[in-house]
Amino acid sequence: MAVREWLERFSDDVLRIDADTSREVEATRILVREPRRPVHFRSLDGSEAVGNLWSTRGRVAAALRTPSETLLGRLMEAQTHPKDTRLVDSAPFLKHSSTDVNLLGLPVPKLFPRDAGRYITAGVWVAEWKGVRNLSFHRILLLDKDRGACRIVPRHLRHMYNEAIQAGEELKVAVCIGLDPWNLLAGGTSVEYGVDESRIASALTQSCLGKPVDMVRIKDGLTVPADAEYVLEGRLVNETHDEGPFVDAVRTYDRVRKEPVLVVERIYHRDDPIFHIIVGGLDEHFMFMGMPREPVIYQAVSRAVPHVKAVRLTEGGCAWLHGVVSIRKQHQGDAKNAIMAAFGAHTSMKRVVIVDEDIDIFDDRDVEWAIATRFQADRGLVVLHDVRGSSIDPSARDGFTSKMGIDATRPLGADPAMFDKATL
Repeated sequence: MAVREWLERFSDDVLRIDADTSREVEATRILVREPRRPVHFRSLDGSEAVGNLWSTRGRVAAALRTPSETLLGRLMEAQTHPKDTRLVDSAPFLKHSSTDVNLLGLPVPKLFPRDAGRYITAGVWVAEWKGVRNLSFHRILLLDKDRGACRIVPRHLRHMYNEAIQAGEELKVAVCIGLDPWNLLAGGTSVEYGVDESRIASALTQSCLGKPVDMVRIKDGLTVPADAEYVLEGRLVNETHDEGPFVDAVRTYDRVRKEPVLVVERIYHRDDPIFHIIVGGLDEHFMFMGMPREPVIYQAVSRAVPHVKAVRLTEGGCAWLHGVVSIRKQHQGDAKNAIMAAFGAHTSMKRVVIVDEDIDIFDDRDVEWAIATRFQADRGLVVLHDVRGSSIDPSARDGFTSKMGIDATRPLGADPAMFDKATL
C-alpha cells in the first residue's frame, strides 16, 4: 500500500502538520514530542513526509492483520521458511523516473543539531552480487545533488561491496523509501549470507495476508519492492568520504568514519509521494532494529529450556542492548541457561532479565516487580566480563563490554502465596 493509504487507515492516531516545516531540525522536535504517533508533514520545505508511522507493535500487527501477541511467531516462521516473491510488470513509482537527479531537493531532514548534515534514514537497500540478493538498512549523508556517504556496517552489503571493488567493478544498488512494514522488517533482519530477505517479507505476507510481496524490475536490472514511494537507483563506487557525526539508536552522536560513496543516477517516485523519516533512538527505529532480532533469541533460548513464552528487546535498552525473556521454568538452572543462550544469540545485548510466564514482558513495571520480588543478587545474578558487545554502546571498551543476566524467576518449590500476585 502507499504511505498515504496507511495514514488514512490510522487516521485517528495521525498528527497532521499543515504549516510549513523546516528540514533543519524542526521536524525532529515534533517527532520527539510525539514518538508513538504518526506525524504527517504536509509541507516539509514544500514536500510531504511522514515519521513515527510504524512506532508501535500494534500498528505493525494491524497492518499484517494479526494480533500483536502472534507477531513474534509469524516473523519467526517467515525467517525460518522464506517464500518466493511475485515479479510484476508495473509499480506506481515507475510513473515518474528521471536521470536529472537532485537529492538536495528531496524532503531529507537534518535530524539533530550536531549531525553532519541531512540524512536519509528509512531507506531499505537492495543489492545483488553473483546471484545473491540482500535487503538492508543503511543511512545516507547527502553530499551534493547526486552523491551521499553511506554507513555500510560490516555485514552482507559491505561484503558485496568489497567483493565488487576487488573485482574492479562497482556495486549496483537501489534505495527504497516509503515501504510497507513487512519489507521494513525484512530489511532489519539478520540472517545468513545468501538468504534473500525479500522472501522473508513474502513469507510474512503470505502467512498473514494470503498474498506474496510484489517486486518490479528497474532500469539497472535490480528487482525492488513495488510499493515504494521513492527509489534511488545508483552505484556504490570506489571512493570514501567522512560520514558522521550522527545520532544513532542510543541517542548519542556516532563517531566520524570513512565510508563508501553512493552515486545516484536515477530517481523514481509515485504521484504525490510521501517521504519516510526514521529518527534515531525513537520507537520506530527500535521497531525495525530490535524486533527482527527477537525470533533469533527466542529460537536460541528454546533450545536451552523447554518452554519460552515471549521475547522483547526493550525500548529503554534501545531495542538492542537490553532484553527480557519469559519462560516456564522446570529445573532450577533453566533461567541461567536461558541467560547464556540469549547472550549467545544476540551478542550486542548487555543485560537480559529472565522472568516467569505470568509476567507481562511488555510492561516495564511488571518486569521490575519481578526483579524486586523474585531476584536475589547472590544467587540470581550472572556477570560476564570483557566479552564482545555492540559498536553503538558508548560505554564499551574497544568493542568489549561486561554483561549482566538477572534471574527474576520464582524458586522452584516455593510457596505460591509468597510469590504470586494477589488477584480478585
